[in-house]
This record gives sequence, structure tokens and C-alpha cells, in this order.
Amino acid sequence: MRLFAAVPVPSPAREEISALRDRLRATGLPVRWVPDDGVHLTLKFFGEVAAERLDVIAEALRFAAERTGPLSLALTDVGAFPSTRHPRVLWVGIDAPPALELLQDRIERGGEAIGFPPEGAPFQPHVTLGRVREGHRIPPSLFDPEVTPVVRVPFLADEVVLYESVLTREGPRYTPHQTLKLAY
Repeated sequence: MRLFAAVPVPSPAREEISALRDRLRATGLPVRWVPDDGVHLTLKFFGEVAAERLDVIAEALRFAAERTGPLSLALTDVGAFPSTRHPRVLWVGIDAPPALELLQDRIERGGEAIGFPPEGAPFQPHVTLGRVREGHRIPPSLFDPEVTPVVRVPFLADEVVLYESVLTREGPRYTPHQTLKLAY
């Protein structure tokens, strides 16, 4: 099973992300867009994992999330990985307190302790909007805040979910395996 840990994005931030994605989709960009049920803030991708490792991962997440209270987050701007000059993944950024980076680091270190290598790239809080189709380009103007404005919708991250990602012809389907409340 393919597993990852993420923060679900609640309403009304979820609706703003969907509206932004729909505005971008209407422009005809060569992008495979993330469906509404794929809207989340990934903290750690574990990859393909044997079912018997599920409890170990869940315990590492529980330990990492202990004493992390709810986090005030907000949508920011549109960006891309690896860069806006050569976009492969389009995303909406998340403004977050240092406590989110600490939580992500604790999950990363907990994963490493049980055999999952760290990501390697610095953590940049974001929600993926879509992936640019192979061999296509995106106009750089897309990343201008005046061209693609994002409403700065605040939201509360109050849980971390361990999801299973099942790849289907219609795209990935996400099933929650464990939900951890972020409480003191």
C-alpha cells in the first residue's frame, strides 16, 4: 500500500482551492488537475509499504503529533516545483507558523528512525493543484499574483491523517487509515 501523512484542508479554504483550480483549468493549461478529494497538505510520503508496517508508522505519527496543538494556516500564492521557470507541479502555498515545520520535521525524523529515508528537499507547505503534462510549458505570467490572485483564506489544521493512496485509471483515491487530533 502507498501511504502518506497529511493535513486535510477544511472549508472554506478547500472551496477557494477548488475555485482557483477551476479558474486555471478553464484557461486550457496542459495540466492533470487534482480532484477535490485530493486537496491536502502532505507532510510525509512513505511510499509503497507492506501492510504489517502500518502499526509502526501509525505509532511514529502519534509520537510526532503529541503536544502539537491546532495550527493557524492560510492560503498564499500560486507556485511551482521545481521552479516557476520550469514548472512540473503547480501548487497553492500555505502560510504557516514554525510549529508546522516542527511537526513535519518530527514526522520526517520518526519516519527515518523506522526505515523511511527523509525527503531531502526543504519543506515548503503547499497544496498541489495539478501536474504539468510531459513536454508542455506553462506561461510564466501564471505565477504573477495579479494574473492569478489567491484569496488569503485562513484555516485551522487540527488533525493529521495517515492516508493510503490507491492509483486508479481516474486518478488516485485516498483512504484514511488513522486520524490524529492535534491537541496539547
